[in-house]
Amino acid sequence: QVQLVESGGGLVQPGGSLRLSCVVSGFTFSNYVMSWYRQAPGKERELVATTTSTGRSTNYADSVKGRFTISRDNAKNTVYLQMNNLKPEDTAVYYCNARSRLVATLEYWGQGTQVTVSS
Repeated sequence: QVQLVESGGGLVQPGGSLRLSCVVSGFTFSNYVMSWYRQAPGKERELVATTTSTGRSTNYADSVKGRFTISRDNAKNTVYLQMNNLKPEDTAVYYCNARSRLVATLEYWGQGTQVTVSS
């Protein structure tokens, strides 16, 4: 059974930090490109950051460059999103996404974790 379980969300003040984790099971983690998406109320889901299957390459949305860092540990089947200098506009539900590098149409989603940035 495929599972992607996110954790680490919560309420933080502007300028603060959070670290999201996504632990996966049920598929071969090292064959998947991993990404974090987010969706704010009333807005479409947007791509935040992506890491390749090896973790050697990463990409970020312009809005989070220099503040967020995506990383993965293939031995632990886990992908992380370190979020620093958080802003109110980062408030959203954050989703973990796994996309197969072998079958482009094969992807999985986590259930999401809420991040709220407010004073």
